[in-house]
Amino acid sequence: MKSQFIKINKLKSVGLLILISFWHLGTIGQIAMPAPSPTFEIKGPVGFSEVKVVYSRPSAKGRQVAGNLIPYNEVWRTGANASTKISFSEDVKLNGNAVPAGEYALYTIFTEETATIILSKNLSWWGALGYDPKEDQLRFEVPVKHPSSHYETFTISFSDFTTNSANLNLKWEHTKAMFSIESDVEGKVMEDIRTQLIDGIPENTVSYFYGASYYYDTDRDPKLALQWIDKAIDGSEEEQYWVYHVKAKILAKMGDKKSAIETAEKSMELARIGKNMDYVRLNEKLIQSLK
Repeated sequence: MKSQFIKINKLKSVGLLILISFWHLGTIGQIAMPAPSPTFEIKGPVGFSEVKVVYSRPSAKGRQVAGNLIPYNEVWRTGANASTKISFSEDVKLNGNAVPAGEYALYTIFTEETATIILSKNLSWWGALGYDPKEDQLRFEVPVKHPSSHYETFTISFSDFTTNSANLNLKWEHTKAMFSIESDVEGKVMEDIRTQLIDGIPENTVSYFYGASYYYDTDRDPKLALQWIDKAIDGSEEEQYWVYHVKAKILAKMGDKKSAIETAEKSMELARIGKNMDYVRLNEKLIQSLK
């Protein structure tokens, strides 16, 4: 009886080993397949804020998108799998609404004509399961467009960059929503300019160049910009064509065409020596506009 009991246990052990072996072989022998909704990450600077979006990209695959894969009048995870995450390294404004630096879950509620953009402080939910509006940081509406261009795969992208802003686009099939992201470049740059150039003396004269360029680009006091660009030229060990080009543009804005042309010619000469044909062409174009 004892030997029979031992024999049965041995058979059970052998059977278990066989099952484990088959399971192991099945695991290592699986066919490798790409994820149906792969995870993507996009990031880049918008003004002074680093903006990052992590999301999963589902494809239409012949299915209806509007009102189906993008549900109407329901909270959507804005992609597939886990909720889409968006983060800002510094405070920003979304369509004019203030948002503190940090990471948020990006939810949306679509209709045919509008999309409600939702930033939730809760990052832990899988998709929209468990979403609670009480945890919203912000929600606002934007119009929905239906372009003729076709996007088979749900796509989030940046566009329309300026020195302090960009747009974030949500696109799938013939559905598109967009909102702006804005960083407070103006306040920070002007604070540095006041501290270094107006109330103090910069450690490096290149700051005069940046200050003059910013004043030119933002249509501020051209006389002060000219003073700073001259200080940048005087404080530089070498004559630099890009500095003279900015000076030429400032002079042109002040209406001093003769001095602007002479300065642009100087910049063009230095650009040829430096073999930078882009600046040669920029100066040629500027000179032509002043004649």
